[in-house]
Amino acid sequence: MIDPIAYIAAVGREANQAADAEAAIHAVTRRASELGDPGAHARPGSLDPGQKQFFVSGGFLITPDRDFLMLVGNTGFPAEQRRLMVPIDGGNPGWVVRNRRSLVLPNTDDDRSFRQYLKTSRMGSALYAPLLWQGEILGLILVAAQARNTFSADDLAVLDGLAPLAAASWVALGGPAWLASTYPPADAWRASSEGLK
Repeated sequence: MIDPIAYIAAVGREANQAADAEAAIHAVTRRASELGDPGAHARPGSLDPGQKQFFVSGGFLITPDRDFLMLVGNTGFPAEQRRLMVPIDGGNPGWVVRNRRSLVLPNTDDDRSFRQYLKTSRMGSALYAPLLWQGEILGLILVAAQARNTFSADDLAVLDGLAPLAAASWVALGGPAWLASTYPPADAWRASSEGLK
């Protein structure tokens, strides 16, 4: 188990040193892949035959037209999904935006509202935390693992500590202006609310 205070401080320093807003989100979400039970993949039933443990993470920022959540600063997503666009009401990301609350899914099989947006695989465990700034929701950060029961409420508490750092870094480094000038991206990969089948 990581030391949450030292970990959050270290991630905050990395975000503070980022060159731009997307790099700041990447600094936070890349490190979020260190959360979770490192032995989760070894438990029976945690992986389907042929699967291996891996993580994906990223920020999903609300687009200027408020139609989508656009992937920013990701780790582990396929190159063609670099600008994954999830409808703002889609699946668990949409729930986080609507409710402005964080969410842990220890085992995604147990959550009927879970939707697969990652092109390569359905993830088995996930954490989501809203990005809030002065009463406004900007989007969310996500980290997911292939192995079921990788994440717990303890991991969510740490991600909740990282989210304000990500939001503040995003705003301080001009993220909203960058998003306004970038959207819609030429390489947008639009998903449906129902996800991939």
